[in-house]
Amino acid sequence: QVQLVESGGGLVQAGGSLRLSCAASGRTFSSYTMGWFRQAPGKEREFVARTWSSGSTFYATSVKGRFTISRDNAKNTVYLQMNSLKPEDTAVYSCSARVASGYEYWGQGTQVTVSS
Repeated sequence: QVQLVESGGGLVQAGGSLRLSCAASGRTFSSYTMGWFRQAPGKEREFVARTWSSGSTFYATSVKGRFTISRDNAKNTVYLQMNSLKPEDTAVYSCSARVASGYEYWGQGTQVTVSS
């Protein structure tokens, strides 16, 4: 079982930046496919970014060029650097870990609020 704990959310003005962190348990973190998702009030959860064990990354069109996902395998942590934030980025951000079996674990999420 993998436990995920997000941190780094908060209130920021439009145009500002935040860095989210997600600390994972487990001894094979480097093999996990890690992802960030978000859910705004009244909306479905949507994909934000993903990084594979190879280091490859993929982004949603809405955040490409503004957000950067990265991982530190020595710290069992994945990050989401968010720049040029917009009010429409306001959501609860959750990280996920997909393990070798294909099962995907989820964290509890951290609130990001961008004021205009």
